This record gives sequence, C-alpha cells and structure tokens, in this order.
Amino acid sequence: MGSGAGFYWYFNKKGESINSQKLEEAKAKAKEKILEAQEEAMKIKNKAEEESKKRERGILESEKKIEIEKEKLSIKKEEIEKREKTLEEAKGEIQQKNNKLQEAINKQIEKLEDIANLNKDEAKKIILDSIEKKLSDQISKKIREAEEKTKSEVDEKAKELLIDAMQHGVTDYVAEYTVSTVFLPSEDLKGRIIGKDGRNIRAFEEQTGVNLDLDESPDTVRISCFDPIRREVAKISLERLIKDGRIHPARIEEVVAKTKAELDKIIFKEGEALCHKVGVYNLPTDIIQNLGKYKYRYSYGQNMIEHTLEETKIGVKIANEVGADVNIVKVACLLHDIGKVFTDKEGNHIELGVDYLKKFNVSEKVIKAVAEHHEDHPNTVEGVIVQISDSISGGRPGARYEDYDAFAKRMKTLEETAKQFEGVDKAFAISAGRELRIIADASKLDDNQSIKLANDIAEKIQKDHTYPGTVKVTVIRETRAVGVAR
Repeated sequence: MGSGAGFYWYFNKKGESINSQKLEEAKAKAKEKILEAQEEAMKIKNKAEEESKKRERGILESEKKIEIEKEKLSIKKEEIEKREKTLEEAKGEIQQKNNKLQEAINKQIEKLEDIANLNKDEAKKIILDSIEKKLSDQISKKIREAEEKTKSEVDEKAKELLIDAMQHGVTDYVAEYTVSTVFLPSEDLKGRIIGKDGRNIRAFEEQTGVNLDLDESPDTVRISCFDPIRREVAKISLERLIKDGRIHPARIEEVVAKTKAELDKIIFKEGEALCHKVGVYNLPTDIIQNLGKYKYRYSYGQNMIEHTLEETKIGVKIANEVGADVNIVKVACLLHDIGKVFTDKEGNHIELGVDYLKKFNVSEKVIKAVAEHHEDHPNTVEGVIVQISDSISGGRPGARYEDYDAFAKRMKTLEETAKQFEGVDKAFAISAGRELRIIADASKLDDNQSIKLANDIAEKIQKDHTYPGTVKVTVIRETRAVGVAR
C-alpha cells in the first residue's frame, strides 16, 4: 500500500514537470510571434510613412510647376493684350487711310462726271462696251485662226495615219474569184457520174449538198453552191472518185465522209494559223474552227482570210496611233465577219455573228465593235476603227471583183418577181439586193393585205431565187389626201 502511494506521487510530479516545461515553451514562442508581428507592423508603418512623404513631395513639386505655368501664362496674356492693342491701332490707321482714299476717288469721279457730263453708270457702260468689243474681235480672230490651223493639222494627220496604216497592213495578194470546176479526162465519165437512172448524181448531190451542172462543156463539171465548204468537199470528192474509177452510191458516201473529216482538220489548222498571225490566242476551239472556214469563203472575190489579216493589221496600227484599246480592236477585226460562215441560217452576217459570239466568253466591247462595223455612226472608238479598217481593206483598188452583169441581173430579177403580184405599183431592189422595197397601190390593198403581200413575195423569192444571206421585203402603203386653198 505504501509502495503504491509512492509510485503515484512520483508519476504526478513528473507529469506536472512536463506540462510546466511545455507551457514555458509556448509562452516563449508567443513572445517571438508578438515580437515578429510588432516588427512587421513597424515596417509597414515606416513604409506607409515613406510613401506618404513621397506623395507630399510630389504634390509640392506639382504645385510649384503649376505656379510656374501660371506665371508663364500671365506673361503670355500680357503680350497678347499688347499685340491686340497694336493691331487695333493699326486697323484704325488703315481705316483712316481708306476713308481718305475713297474721298479722293469720289472727288475724281465727280470731276470726271462733270467733265464728260455722264453719270457713273453711263461712263462704266461705255468703258465696258468698248473693252468688250475690242476683246471679242481679238478672241474671234484667234478662234478662227486656231480652228483653221487645227483643221489643217487634223486633215494632214488623218491622211498620214491612214496612209501609214494601209502601208502597214497591205498583204501580197490580189483579188480572187473562183468557180468550182472539175475537168474530166474523158467525156464518157459523165455517164458514170450520172449513173443508172441518175442514182449516182442524186447520191452525190444528197451527200454534198451541191448541184452538179454537166451541160457547161463536154470535158467539165461545174459545181454550184453558196456554201464554199460544201463546194470544196464536193470538188475534192469528185476528183477522187474520177481518179479511183469506182463511182457508185456506197463509194460516194465513203469518199465524201473521208473528205469532210480531212477538210475539218485543214480548216482548224487554217483558223489557228490566222489567230497566230494576228496575235490572238486562247479563243474557243469552235470559234477557231469557224475562222478556218475563211479559207474557202470569198466576198466579191476577196478571200476572207487575207481580208481579215489585212484589216486586223490596219486596225492595230490605227489603234496604236490614236490611243485606243489595241486588244479590243484586234479581236474585233478578227471576228467582224464571223457571221458570213453561217450560210444555213437566216439573218445578215452582223446579226448572225453577234448572236454567235454571245454564246462564248467574248468581251462586250468586242461584240459591240463587231455589231457597229457597218453602221454609219459607231458609238465607240474601237467600232469606228474596225469600220474604217474594213472599208480600207475591202474598198482599195484590186481588192474585190464584182460580176456586174450578174449583179444587175439579180437586182432586175428581184424587182420583176415583186411586180408579178397584184397591188404592186413599184419595186426597187436596194442594198446590193439585200432588201426589196415595194410601193403598194393603196386603192387595191389594205393594211392586212400589205402584210400578206410582203410574206408572199418573200416566200416566192426564197423558192425561186438563189442568193447569199437574206433578202428583206418591205411593203409601203401610203394614202394621200390633198386640199388646195384658193
């Protein structure tokens, strides 16, 4: 019992001793923390005081600067006030001088009016009229001199320009006029060409779309067709059949098909060569193919390829001289007659060409120049140049050949055809046979009958006549009432 009590006491003493030690350590740490906090607070306080002092110094410096600026402004204000005062004094002096000057002028005017016995407005009017008359005479004289000089220089410059362009564009060819004729080695070949019951000649004409005339002479066959491509295909095919000796419908079909394929290749190469000669590239293949048809197309005996090449050279030269768009002129000259290759369609070559070009990505300016190349007053500079170039190339001596007898006969036949109809008073073939102008008898026809008459005559011409392009029939019916006052 006694030993147990002694152990408890020992344990209790030891525990109290440990707790006392920990408490002391905690107190020491607390003091350290307090000291650290006090030090930190002191630092913050010191820092805040330093910043406050800096701000105070900055404010003082700003106030000093403001005071200095105020002083400067005050000085400038005084200077400005002095200048304003000086200006006011100067204005006053100038005003006094002006007043004195005006008084002197008024006195002089009064004296002049007294002397001339005129008031101010009358004197002013006399002086102005005199000056205006002198000036108008001088100006008119100068204008007349300038106009005469300009006209003379323009005429000379235009002559030089056109002559230079013609020399630049001239080509080494003469006018051509061809008739497709095939010569026969022997007269008996005509019978073989005709065939039994005419089957060979019918097959040939159906395959080629031409007419064969075997009655021209004993040793020739004349091929007639307004389409030059068909005529060329027919000529080559007939020459090959004669050389081969086998002439029958199956062989005719075979030879014509082969000739057409070969000619298409030749035509494309000719079109490509023409484009390269004039320096136009990247055209659609369909346009190039149709340009190649110029090789077999003649306008009044003038070959279309040579005409186009010459016209384009002239157009480019003129465009360079006058500062026009050379590319537009070049392409328009190249394509201006493209409508002439479409012989199986209705319409003149300008309408057909414009409609055809609109199907492709061709510039609107080019199409407009093509459309205007036969107009009296083109609306664009490029259109004027294309028109002039076309006229120079087609109108120069030796460029074209015209069968005047055939031309006169065609014109007369058109007029006689129209006169066959009842109600026709007069008929005139104009525009080289492209239009038939009819004067109807107003007492025999009314407006509706006039319309029918125009269609009937057009159908008659289409049925009985052979002609290039189109023929426009215009019927004019006029009723006149005349009164005389006596």
